[in-house]
Amino acid sequence: MFCYQCEGAAQGTGCTKVGVCGKQPEVSDLQDLLVYTLKGTSFWANLARENGKPDAEIDRFMIKALFTTVTNVDFSDDSVVDVIKEAVALKAKAKSLAGDYAGVVPPAAQDWSLPGNRNEMLALSQLHGIKEPGVNEDIQSLRDTILFGIKGYAAYADHALILDRENDEIYAFTHKALSAMLDNSLELMDYVGLAMECGRINLVTMELLNKAHTDKFGHPEPTPVQLGTKAGKAILVSGHDLRFLEELLKQTEGKGINIYTHGEMLPAHGYPGLKKYSHLAGNWGGAWQDQHKEFQSFPGAIVFNTNCIQKPADNYKDRLFTWDRVQFPDVRHIDGWDFSEVIDCALAADGFPDAPGQEILTGFGHNAVLGVADKVIEAVKAGQIKHFFLVGGCDGAKSGRNYYTEFAEKAPQDTVILTLACGKFRFNKMEFGDIGGIPRLLDVGQCNDAYSAVQIALALADAFECGVNDLPLSLVLSWYEQKAVAILLTLLHLGIKNIKIGPTLPAFITPNVLNFLVENFNIAPITTAEADLQQILG
Repeated sequence: MFCYQCEGAAQGTGCTKVGVCGKQPEVSDLQDLLVYTLKGTSFWANLARENGKPDAEIDRFMIKALFTTVTNVDFSDDSVVDVIKEAVALKAKAKSLAGDYAGVVPPAAQDWSLPGNRNEMLALSQLHGIKEPGVNEDIQSLRDTILFGIKGYAAYADHALILDRENDEIYAFTHKALSAMLDNSLELMDYVGLAMECGRINLVTMELLNKAHTDKFGHPEPTPVQLGTKAGKAILVSGHDLRFLEELLKQTEGKGINIYTHGEMLPAHGYPGLKKYSHLAGNWGGAWQDQHKEFQSFPGAIVFNTNCIQKPADNYKDRLFTWDRVQFPDVRHIDGWDFSEVIDCALAADGFPDAPGQEILTGFGHNAVLGVADKVIEAVKAGQIKHFFLVGGCDGAKSGRNYYTEFAEKAPQDTVILTLACGKFRFNKMEFGDIGGIPRLLDVGQCNDAYSAVQIALALADAFECGVNDLPLSLVLSWYEQKAVAILLTLLHLGIKNIKIGPTLPAFITPNVLNFLVENFNIAPITTAEADLQQILG
């Protein structure tokens, strides 16, 4: 195996024996074979589109299959094999739709059969790893950056699809970009252009998902969330999918079961269509990397509906469930919308006593923040707010992430901190106070709610009649997996500069590509909280 798609890459270069995430080499190799097959499928699907023959089955499958390969989603080799089989079949379908083609067909798009023997399948997969022999390292770097960005927005597109929302522009670019990775005639700047376009498509995808969420559940509202517990049986929901949470709330209503959110599900409490359920009791625990120490003391059922699962410990494995794309060997899996098995598990467990705790605020999406934009603008003009920081992104286990806690702690009292994604758990239980009634810490939402943060920044720039880069706004980001790559590409597509990123830089970015980002966007790695604050604020 060789995998370097996330910030946890071993030794800062890549995992070669077993994934730091817990992914076994067989699963890693099979996921590489899946991606190779998807590139071949896209070669033909792209030609079919050019001939006016797009196919909804192929388009939707591509999104789900790509999401399967995101970090901490699918750890089951049997599951990945099933997806590869479907990909091979749909490659043949795409080829038939493409019609006659007289050009050169790259190896990934040629006819080849998937071995029935697992060992032979693994041997084949090892021939098609992420790094391609003979490819220039900078082109490989950009191809991988684009691939990981596509994987990232595939996660968001999948959530939107679950809410019956899709956009053909997303499908068209996915096929175009994946097939371009098979074209050795393309040069470095061709891939730079595709990377910027990938950022634009991620913005389209986040907007699609935002509208799906707000049409279904209403615009998020500033809402206090209980960190303590209520007496009763309990289910803990970890992940990102809001429709999953709604269906579980419906099925548990009146059963004496309280539903708690974990990790990226915290912002769900801000949506009117979800917080109306009285048994949505609060948020329990912190970010994804703490699940081993936190889940063992949760006295109920636990279910993952998207990425972020770790290898479970035996002391809670019997209460753990996965759903849809998420799978882990020997963990009970649910397909579809019948959650009776999860409910029965919760009813058989001990449940919580009544133990109220701290409350924290969430629900500061762009609609809520822009609703008080006049107060924010007045505070800036009056000198009460001197600077805005967007401090957020993925959390993770690697050392160095205490930087974000220190940065938030040491940000001056006349500054406002916007935050999103699970990186917020580094500081969201701290007291920051307010500036003229405006909370100094504004939880914008999940990672996909970077769309809201962008809308807030654009609205402020419009109000002050300047560009976003001229605002008293600084982005200090943490990253872990592929959705963060997609969001970074979106920020670059929008021309946003002076971004600080950490705790380490991506292993798949070569020195030349990094130099391009520094020269054109002034991207910089984080240093220390004190030094970075001084450099930003002067």
